[in-house]
Amino acid sequence: MRDHTHEVSPGATLAEKVEWLIRNLWPADAEPPRNNVETAAAIARSTGEDISSTTVWKLRTGRQENPQLKTLTALATFFGVPIGFFGFPSESGPIGEDLTLQALRRDVEHGVIRPEVLRALVDLSPEARWVVDEMILGAAAADRQRNGGQSA
Repeated sequence: MRDHTHEVSPGATLAEKVEWLIRNLWPADAEPPRNNVETAAAIARSTGEDISSTTVWKLRTGRQENPQLKTLTALATFFGVPIGFFGFPSESGPIGEDLTLQALRRDVEHGVIRPEVLRALVDLSPEARWVVDEMILGAAAADRQRNGGQSA
């Protein structure tokens, strides 16, 4: 389900950022959402901020590009990202890479990616790593194409 080869670019829209968070940094202790109603309910339960399913829908589809600060703060809190992820100045440095690594680390912790696979990757020669890199990028591109351009 997670696509770590596709990072959120600094120029990504708010909708792309929200979608990336839902697909890649959904909290492990929260039931994965099946729809915007469940997404809003999980965020509200966790943060205490009343957020509607309509707001989630608008954010995900780009119909709301200037949400209230309290909404962005609730999203940042729920997903464990700095408010700077949404475009506000931040002292946190390169956010996209940090979040990709955070999502990857959680996948390893929860068995989505086996730790021995990562250890084996580190032990490969540079040439063998290049082959693996190309295979992963090709698989990710094929997966995005199969899903109509959407990250899985």
